[in-house]
Amino acid sequence: MTDFVITPTFNERNNIRTLVERIFSLYPKIHLLVVDDNSPDGTADVVRSLQQKYPNLYLKERPSKLGLASAYLDSIKYILKEFPSVRTVITMDADLSHDPMVIGIMLKEIETYDLILGSRYVRGGGVKNWELWRRILSRGGNLYARIVTMSSVHDLTTGFHCYSANLLRRFDLDNIQATGFAFLIEMKITAEHIGAKIKEVPIIFPGRRDGQSKLSNRIIHEGLIVPWRFSPIFSIFKSKR
Repeated sequence: MTDFVITPTFNERNNIRTLVERIFSLYPKIHLLVVDDNSPDGTADVVRSLQQKYPNLYLKERPSKLGLASAYLDSIKYILKEFPSVRTVITMDADLSHDPMVIGIMLKEIETYDLILGSRYVRGGGVKNWELWRRILSRGGNLYARIVTMSSVHDLTTGFHCYSANLLRRFDLDNIQATGFAFLIEMKITAEHIGAKIKEVPIIFPGRRDGQSKLSNRIIHEGLIVPWRFSPIFSIFKSKR
């Protein structure tokens, strides 16, 4: 059985080597796919050099910055098609904000669950080195999304997931509509709607070690709109039209 990690990159040259080496030092048999959106800083060049050392390291180069959702969705479809024995697909950030040690916990828990989330907002989890405004934005955004969707997930915006391949095969991946970080919300809500068994494990999120955050006004706006598509209130409204 194969376990696959996917990490999208854009200008992560100063982080990707450390991440790759940490992952393979802990999990020598794991497969890692780096999806690079034509980073001008040469991130892909670093990955190519590391492929000589790590045979299970894959690189998908895309022509431009096409967004988080398509990076993950295209990669998930590719893995499910080309690696029929895949057991799990793990998604994580490339900026060293997600601790690879947690992957081991996820792989153990996935034996009895369909989806494991690395959560900042369950007991034992948290964030470090964030300005007050960003703490408020993240906490408030999660609370907003939970209320609108009536979700039981505490950290709807975490990007650290471990999906069972069987669960992903139950998704209609072509029907996922969010294009940016709201994709993370949509995937979790969809999993809930199809009856997935979900567990959140605590993580401490320190933020990126190097480079610039990808947060933007467009991302925030999409995060406000997308949850309403999954709101029971909105569903009632549509049914009465």
